[in-house]
Amino acid sequence: MKKRSYFLGTALVLLLSMILAACGGGSGDSSNGDGEGKVDFIAIATGGTGGTYYPLGGTFGKIIKDETGIKTSVETSGASAENMATLKAGDVQIAFTQTDIANYAVEGTQMFKEKIENTRGIGTLYPETIQIVTTKDSGIKSVEDLKGKVVSVGEAGSGTLLNAEQILEVHGMTTDDLEARNLSFDDSSTGIQDGTIDAAFITGGTPIGAVEGLAATEDISIVPIEQDKIDSLIEKYPYYAEDEIPADTYSKVTEPVTTVAVRAMLVTYEEMPEDVVYDITKAIYENTDKIQHAKGELIKAENALKGMGIELHPGAKKYFDEKGISKE
Repeated sequence: MKKRSYFLGTALVLLLSMILAACGGGSGDSSNGDGEGKVDFIAIATGGTGGTYYPLGGTFGKIIKDETGIKTSVETSGASAENMATLKAGDVQIAFTQTDIANYAVEGTQMFKEKIENTRGIGTLYPETIQIVTTKDSGIKSVEDLKGKVVSVGEAGSGTLLNAEQILEVHGMTTDDLEARNLSFDDSSTGIQDGTIDAAFITGGTPIGAVEGLAATEDISIVPIEQDKIDSLIEKYPYYAEDEIPADTYSKVTEPVTTVAVRAMLVTYEEMPEDVVYDITKAIYENTDKIQHAKGELIKAENALKGMGIELHPGAKKYFDEKGISKE
């Protein structure tokens, strides 16, 4: 009798466990087979408190809460690459990153040993411009003129180094054609100033403080990238976008400079409900006037698919389709 009661109790426990599993956990969100569901809370991975991602994340969090009712938490991080790993682990639902880093994550290349295949794009935000900085006295007027020169190509393992390698590639060159140095932005600026290097690749939102500081003491020049090379670069690496450094961004640089940029972007994962991502995308891109940050004026729906090299989340795609916005 005791044995029979034991087996009956065990069976009931197993049955109850199966029912609970079928109903899902208690995370506060659920979705059905159509990709629709209820999400009460999202965490947003940004960057360090001194950077651009963190304050923008705070603004986006407020907009999302005000427009959709979804509560948000803004998480500090080591930015782009770390954010992709955090997204994969499921610790956040939305992350800031760069378009090139998102591509490397999806492909499992460069700094990513494994593919993060369920990553989906929400939209790009503003350009992180590749700037090839030198002085007017250097005689460097084109990328080809860098050959044989002492050039900082970015720190080892950095996105800037990859940008430099890819730009040199479409010009038929490699870092072996230069006397390459792996320097930080500040050290690059110092090196140009004291004459130990001739030029430097620098990637970031303009104006960059290190370059502004250099321009205050030297007559600097920004090396342009020609249109045919820009086209070749974008064709091979679709996470790049054409860009221009406006005249007078830096002291005595009085003409606009054609170049390329990767773009800051927002990503999520494939399993996020379509209607939730649609609402979040709409909230952000239709309330850019509420962004209290200098980069806010560059964040526009019509530019949100520039440099988008990964698959869009269906919810974001639905929003941009309604607006008549498509990838170029």
